[in-house]
Amino acid sequence: MIREGRPGDLPALRAVQSATLAEPWPDLLETAVDGPPLVLVCDRGGPVGYALAVPDVPVTYVAELAVAPDSQGEGVGTDLVTALFDRLRERGVERVRLTARAVDEGVHDFYEGLGFDVVERVPDHYESGDGLLFERSL
Repeated sequence: MIREGRPGDLPALRAVQSATLAEPWPDLLETAVDGPPLVLVCDRGGPVGYALAVPDVPVTYVAELAVAPDSQGEGVGTDLVTALFDRLRERGVERVRLTARAVDEGVHDFYEGLGFDVVERVPDHYESGDGLLFERSL
C-alpha cells in the first residue's frame, strides 16, 4: 500500500534511509513527514520504502527515493514513483527532476526505465563526486 508519510513513520524511514542512501538528508526527512514536502511510503506491514519530493509547479524535485535492501527488486521503487507521478499530476506539476550519483549505473537504468532522461551532469554534486540530473515530463 502506498500512502502519505506520518510522523510515526520516522524511525522506520530513517532506518531505510541510512541502510540505502550513500548521502542521506536526515533533517530533510524529519521536516518532510510534517510537510510541506511530500513523502509517500510503501507500507507492507511497516514502511519498506519512501519517496520524498519537494512539490513546486511546474517542476518538482524528488530529493530522495529509498527502498529497504531486503525489499529491493520487488517493484517497491516503481510503485512509489508511479504513485508520486499521480499525486503530482493532480497538483498541476508538469515535470519531475531528480539527481543520482554519476557512478550508480543501476540507478540510472531504473530511472531511464521510468521515462527519465539525463539533462545535465552536475560536477561535485555529492561529496563522493558528480551527479546526473534526470528529468521527465508528466
